[in-house]
This record gives sequence, C-alpha cells and structure tokens, in this order.
Amino acid sequence: STAMAIGDVRTVEGTDDVHYVDTGMYDTAEYGSVYVIDGEHTAVVDSGTGGDYAEIADALAELGIDALDAVVLTHVHLDHAGGAGFLVDECPNATVSVHGIGAPHLADPERLWAGTKQAVGDQISFYTEPKPVPESRISEIEAGDTIDLGDHALEVYHAPGHAPHQVAFYDPANDAVFTADAAGIYAPSRDELFPTSPPPNFDPRQCQSDVDTLKEIQPDVLCYAHFGPVETGDKLARYADVLAEWVADVREARAEFEDDAAVVEHLVERADAERAVWGREKADAEVAMNVRGVLAALDRE
Repeated sequence: STAMAIGDVRTVEGTDDVHYVDTGMYDTAEYGSVYVIDGEHTAVVDSGTGGDYAEIADALAELGIDALDAVVLTHVHLDHAGGAGFLVDECPNATVSVHGIGAPHLADPERLWAGTKQAVGDQISFYTEPKPVPESRISEIEAGDTIDLGDHALEVYHAPGHAPHQVAFYDPANDAVFTADAAGIYAPSRDELFPTSPPPNFDPRQCQSDVDTLKEIQPDVLCYAHFGPVETGDKLARYADVLAEWVADVREARAEFEDDAAVVEHLVERADAERAVWGREKADAEVAMNVRGVLAALDRE
C-alpha cells in the first residue's frame, strides 16, 4: 500500500467499520494515527495531541459520523489523550474511557502538562495545553472490562510497562488489537519496529510481559498508534527482541560513558534508521527521550 499523507483517512483492511487518520502529529507523516470505529456506537481510539484535533474532526466528517459516542483512550500520555477535552466539548454525548490510574490526569491535566514538557523537551511546541475533561464524562476502566459498542465490543487488557495507566483494546469482531505503545512503534514505510521507552515510568520487564499479554490474544491485526494497522505476523516476537537489544545498548553505553548526557548523545548519533523514517528533528528528540526513559529504569534497578 502507498504511503499515507497527513489528513488521509483509510479503512483498516479486513474490516468494514474501523478507519484511521494520519493526524500529522509532530508535523510528521506516518507517525500518529487515530482510529475511528463506525459501529452501532461510534468511537475513536485515542485522541491525538490537542493540536491534532482538526484532523480528527475532518476524518469524522469525511466518514459521515456526526455524533461520537465514545473516546476510548489507551493511556493519558498527551500524544494519545491530548485531544480528549476538545472532542468531548464538540461531542456532547461522548464519554471518555480511561484506566482508573489515568482518570485524575484527564480531569485535572496540570501535572500531566508539566510532566510532558519535561519528558518531550523542545517537542512541546507540537502540543496544545490539554482541556480538562469534566469528571461526569469520564468512565474508568480496568483489565477485564468490556466497552460495549452495540454491534461489537472492545476488551480491556492492562499493559502498564510503558506507563501505569496504559491499556490495550482487543476487538474480537475484527480480530484486531489497538496496541497503544505496548507493541513498540511501527514504521510501515520500512516494515521496521522501534522501541518506545519514555520517562518516568518505563519498566523493561513489565514491557516484555505486556508483549506476552498481546501474544496470548493472538490477534490477526495490530492497530498501532504509531503508526497504522498491520498483520501481526512475527511483529510481537520481533518487538520483544528490539526492546531487549535497546535496553542492553543503553546499559552498555552507560558503562562506557562518564555521564548520562554523553550516553544520550552517543545513542542519538546512531539513530540513522529513525532519521530515515521521521527526519532528523523528530528522530533525535524521540531517541533522546527513549534513552532517558531506560536510564531512569536502570536507576531504579
């Protein structure tokens, strides 16, 4: 399939009711996708950054969806949850489903906004300060719950390795999993997987366990937030290896260099594949953030 451009809307192959839009996150094509489920009850899975709101609204219009029933969030990191407050403002019937640990950050995003500035550095220029979601509109979910969309449902799996408030959703009707960040980052242009290991909560052992959780579901399709749907094939096994190698690389660099700044610099210098996919600015920021997340995990060991 040909590459997607920012704003493009496509249907997930093998389904007739799951669509996705390239939100143009970080002004980068094929980095941020938001899924739209046009079921009996309509839902979006994740909500982009606040800055991606227009792309989502246009996608809903293009798909002829005038009322949204549910905003289903995989976790509250602002590249996934930043648009939620804007969406519920525009869609008076929509409730926001989020893991209980994340719910307080939606209702009062001040600490999340401060933490995001710290985690993403200069990339904050691509974000919009989140709008609070009224508590009455938030529905707290946990592992084992099912989100009812009428003609089908989303099953909730807790995947806390990337962040304690992260869940993945399984859609049995389409045999698809909305992976959040639990299966890594997928670059469709090169069929390549990259790690995601942001501070402050990245937990390498739990992330491996989350990959096992997804493997046990045995879905046909993985719907990546970054980026797009793809047949599962061997991707989960590949990601387990990518993650283990990445943590080992950071560990090795830390043993070699005097300070963490040098560790970050060393690993960013080697980010050729990431630069080829996303361009230097996005790639370097992404890799630096992921190094810092591993270093924080090594500190906790």
